[in-house]
Amino acid sequence: MFRDRQDAADKLAHALELYRGKHPLVLAIPRGAVPMGKIIAKALDGELDVVLVRKLRAPGNPEFAIGSVDETGWTYLSSYARELSEKYLADEKAAQLSVMHERRASYTPIRAPIDPAGRIVIVVDDGLATGSTMIAALHALRAKNPEKLVCAVPVAPPDTLEKITPYADEVICLDTPDPFYAVGQFYQAFDQVEDEEVVELLRQ
Repeated sequence: MFRDRQDAADKLAHALELYRGKHPLVLAIPRGAVPMGKIIAKALDGELDVVLVRKLRAPGNPEFAIGSVDETGWTYLSSYARELSEKYLADEKAAQLSVMHERRASYTPIRAPIDPAGRIVIVVDDGLATGSTMIAALHALRAKNPEKLVCAVPVAPPDTLEKITPYADEVICLDTPDPFYAVGQFYQAFDQVEDEEVVELLRQ
């Protein structure tokens, strides 16, 4: 159980100590992971940016991911998605690409995303459930030729970590509880992070 995202970030930064002084690029998945990414980047003398990916939502259950999409449009689909129509999937993908376009314009309006090529890249989230969003993020970043690609999360179920592992050079996860129902159950405080806070953290 983590007190809050700061507690989780402090513990992840300790686990990532090996990368201090190597100027890693810490890429947080918005929105919840951005405050954590800021703490980790500062602890490691690294640089902070965001990687934009969105989960594809199940019909009638927006919290349940049936896949994910990155900014390029590359899509990861889980086995659940096979039961859905092509039209539903196309419409959901278009909706999430629109959200990412708006967020990119809001989050980094006066600069391009930081280039991960040749960098040690640490992708941070506040926890994994299905892992689909992290898979999309890692896939998008692999295509940009980082020196090393690290996935760092406080908590995830064991089967999700197995799915993630082929997409990263290293996976750091502090806890792998089983049973696992939702990321928020492992935090005493798990408040919503708003766009305004993300924009301010990136501006700093």
